[in-house]
Amino acid sequence: MMKRLAWTTVAATALAAATPALATDVKLGVLNDQSGVYADLSGQGSVVAARMAVEDFDAEAKGINVEIISADHQNKPDIASNIARQWYDQDNVDVILDVPTSSTALAVADVTAEFNKIFINSGAATSDLTRANCQPTTIHWTYDTAALANGTGKAVTEAGGDTWFFLTADYAFGHALERDTTAVVEANGGEVLGSVAHPFPGTDFSSFLLQAQASGAKVIGLANAGADTVNSIKQAAEFGIVQAGQKLAGLLLFINNVHSLGAETAQGLQMTTAFYWDQNDGTREFSERFQAEVGAPPSMVQAGVYAGTLHYLKAVEAVGSNDSEAIVAKMKEMETDDALFGKGYIRKDGRVIHDMYLMEVKAPDESTGEWDLLKQVSTISGEDAFLPMEDGGCAFALAE
Repeated sequence: MMKRLAWTTVAATALAAATPALATDVKLGVLNDQSGVYADLSGQGSVVAARMAVEDFDAEAKGINVEIISADHQNKPDIASNIARQWYDQDNVDVILDVPTSSTALAVADVTAEFNKIFINSGAATSDLTRANCQPTTIHWTYDTAALANGTGKAVTEAGGDTWFFLTADYAFGHALERDTTAVVEANGGEVLGSVAHPFPGTDFSSFLLQAQASGAKVIGLANAGADTVNSIKQAAEFGIVQAGQKLAGLLLFINNVHSLGAETAQGLQMTTAFYWDQNDGTREFSERFQAEVGAPPSMVQAGVYAGTLHYLKAVEAVGSNDSEAIVAKMKEMETDDALFGKGYIRKDGRVIHDMYLMEVKAPDESTGEWDLLKQVSTISGEDAFLPMEDGGCAFALAE
């Protein structure tokens, strides 16, 4: 009897070790621009990136059943808010991912906090997500306007570009990027001569470029993104602005934008990024798999969706449930570590701290392939790239 009981106990222990104790169901919602100016850098590629993270984590084998849904927010805060509310209230979504366009991200952060769910942002740039508009349930993964300013803005100013004029997308992102870059320019001895706000999204930038040209500023700072930046640069080339002696500073450029411009037009432009597909063996291996499905290497936004999803799943496994508060706490407690961003950490205010990179677009004769477009100029440590938490004004983080 005792022998039989002992063998039964051993068998039960072995079975418990081989089988997850309790299955956990989680539902991920990828909310982004799938038809507009940011579709190439987020869109369906971000959905693929989230799915790849689930597969690479081997979630099912670890007892985590993951469902992924997606929607197009059309870069409109009201649409984004309504989708987020329905997802949380009716569709049992646990976490929303991506959300480019800063105005939509700020709206989704508020709804997420209301429902005490989790928002892992990769696509939006505004540093306000971890400043005055921070929320305990928001994680800001990939980049922000402060990091862009401390990368491209600082490098261009230190290289002699000490007078600036901004072309600014007239919504939360553009104004935050102008604000943060202005602070960096002035801190490094430069001066801002003026700015002009353009509609978002825009198509004709001629009148705005002429104002920038007339300002006499050495640098025209493009505080916009996506197709707006591409069109601004193309139209500036038509006016011969660079040939006449002024420099363009694309404050937010993505690999997709550089590819659209072509190396002939974009060569020499500097840009700040959190990720580039050809940085190391890990980024190349992931990007090869991603490109096989999507047709292009991942943008830093899509890479951030992958890394954020992976870290979230690690926290779910550690917590053993889909409890939002416990998972966010665990995400902030654990070191971030993946093949695309390397090691980092999440601050109390939700800002993910990792290295950023100042890159330069290669000349056509330097490129060895269609997507071999960038070369690294320098590495910017996370502590130097992102605004210090004590300067950000995030009330709940500073009160802890």
